[in-house]
Amino acid sequence: MKIMVTGGTGYIGSHTAIELIQAGHEVEILDNLFNSKESVLDKIAEIAGTRPVFYNCDLLDYAKVLEIFQNGKYDVVLHFAGLKAVGESVEQPVRYYENNITGTVNLLKAMQETGVSKIIFSSSATVYGDAGAILSEDSETGHGITNPYGQTKFMIEQILRDICVADSTFSATVLRYFNPVGNHPSGLIGEDPNGRPNNLMPIVMKVATGEIPELSIFGNDYPTEDGTCKRDYIHVVDLAKGHLAALEHMKPGFVPYNLGTGKATSVIEMVKAFEEAAGRPLPHKFAERRAGDLPELCANPAKAEKELGWKAEFTVADAMRDTLKFLGKE
Repeated sequence: MKIMVTGGTGYIGSHTAIELIQAGHEVEILDNLFNSKESVLDKIAEIAGTRPVFYNCDLLDYAKVLEIFQNGKYDVVLHFAGLKAVGESVEQPVRYYENNITGTVNLLKAMQETGVSKIIFSSSATVYGDAGAILSEDSETGHGITNPYGQTKFMIEQILRDICVADSTFSATVLRYFNPVGNHPSGLIGEDPNGRPNNLMPIVMKVATGEIPELSIFGNDYPTEDGTCKRDYIHVVDLAKGHLAALEHMKPGFVPYNLGTGKATSVIEMVKAFEEAAGRPLPHKFAERRAGDLPELCANPAKAEKELGWKAEFTVADAMRDTLKFLGKE
């Protein structure tokens, strides 16, 4: 198949592009390089043997997006592009709503204009809000979402639902990620955001290299075994393989899947796993709780295993090993 990957030079998009190319698909990438680097394309080529066609384009530029789609004749779109920093979204809500929702609407208009009726959307466990600690696809979505980033994911899911109601031939597979970690086992690509990182592992990486003096752990008085928040951390290669499995099992309609391991790991356990892999301590301190952080979030990934034949294979220890390899400190 010929596949358009929006946000394909980013962390998850680039790993997925590799899996798609290695599976024999023709991949083209659209990205505005806001939070990624064009040099990733060379790394993809080194790993997968093919350098994807690349368009430096912002989804807010509808005329350019439409032109690309008119020339591309794509079979399916994998949509990763979007702003994703939770804290920043609270500070800049208008920017997040415009970029993530308007950009997606432009993408969907271009798809409809050019007869592309299949999309796999990069969603998030944030759509579940405060629905509980163990989350399945049947859990309520949209209630208790604490930030505009999560709201944009929920709203885009609603748009996709509505399109599927209006057009019975349209396929919208929605993959709700839990917490991606790790890097490609080759050490060539990995999570390398522009500017100050927001997620746990990029901060751990910058502490490990001395760019940041220490890791701040927000809260140590949660009702968990060690008092720190627990999350379902999934290796990015497992996540990428989940997209390939979803592609192979697409069907008309709105179909959501959780992509997670089914096992929650605390922040302190993550720190200890990194220290064990690195053979040295990781400077860290406890700080005040962050508003909106829930004590525990974990996927029930049974639906993906049953319907897609997919399940996570890598461990947190594997993620730490590959992180060190990416940092060149293995």
